[in-house]
Amino acid sequence: MIHPTAQIDPSAVIGDNVSIGAFSVIGAEVQIGDGTVVGPHVVIEGPTRIGRDNRISQFASLGGAPQDKKFAGERTELIIGDRNHIREFVTINRGTGDGGGATRIGNDNWLLAYVHVAHDCHIGNNTVFSNYSALAGHVEVGDWVVMAGFSGAHQFCKIGAHAFIGMGCLLGSDVPPFVTMANEQRGRPRGINSEGLKRRGFDTARISAIKRAYRTLYMAGLTLADAREQLTAQAEGSEDVRAMLEFLDRSERSLAR
Repeated sequence: MIHPTAQIDPSAVIGDNVSIGAFSVIGAEVQIGDGTVVGPHVVIEGPTRIGRDNRISQFASLGGAPQDKKFAGERTELIIGDRNHIREFVTINRGTGDGGGATRIGNDNWLLAYVHVAHDCHIGNNTVFSNYSALAGHVEVGDWVVMAGFSGAHQFCKIGAHAFIGMGCLLGSDVPPFVTMANEQRGRPRGINSEGLKRRGFDTARISAIKRAYRTLYMAGLTLADAREQLTAQAEGSEDVRAMLEFLDRSERSLAR
């Protein structure tokens, strides 16, 4: 299942039932889990750990050195989980020594053609990155986030779970969970991702609580401190609102408002 033209470093660890296509290059300190399919002309540099049953399409480049002038060749890594779909020309860089040392991709994600994930990013599970979307360094992306085509995030931004980032939207601030961002004035909140929540089984009561929290945070004309106080009261009956509050507590950049 390994094409004779593929070049595999002797230190690479290849699991059972792995397929590696023609002219692909697997570098030193690369681990590829069972059942993963690597297409032709793929380059994977180490140290990189890839889990089980991933699908990596032709011309993807994984585990390359971070595009950071401060990087001095220190040992850093890329860690990818299970069942991810990584399509054509996707680039994912390793971490940096002063940024935590690792770029991490969770499970069951879809990274479509020409997506870029920079150094030290942490991506959760079940996300979708549409064509040409990109993350700068140190970005955190929660579970079930959707990045539409040509969207992007500035370094150190955080994107909460279930958020939807609209086509062409460029983020320079943190986006709370459940929020939809539109391509207006460098990214602007435009309600909650109600359609996505319905598809994932959120019932009417949960969605109503999230909508109420959104109105408190974005539409009531409150300061962030006053909105946080009201959200604290609302969170007593909603795990989802508590998740929004926890996100606000972790936010280190300005909040998208």
